[in-house]
Amino acid sequence: MSANLVTTKELSKLLGVSIASVNYYTNLGFFNIRERKGNTRLYDKNEIISTYRRMGELRKEGYSLRLIQQRLKKGYNI
Repeated sequence: MSANLVTTKELSKLLGVSIASVNYYTNLGFFNIRERKGNTRLYDKNEIISTYRRMGELRKEGYSLRLIQQRLKKGYNI
């Protein structure tokens, strides 16, 4: 396993959010799964940290998660 790949549990600790939040952000399309090892999902740590910071910036600007999600689906970089 690459040193840059982290599990859901590791990502939860790294970001300071619950595992349910990581799953929620994944389901909304914010966090991309890089690999699967059995039932374990692996994420690119640097990509997720960058995305999570950008999400935080947009939230502070007043954007809802759903609006950020819609922008992402339309091809805008978040």
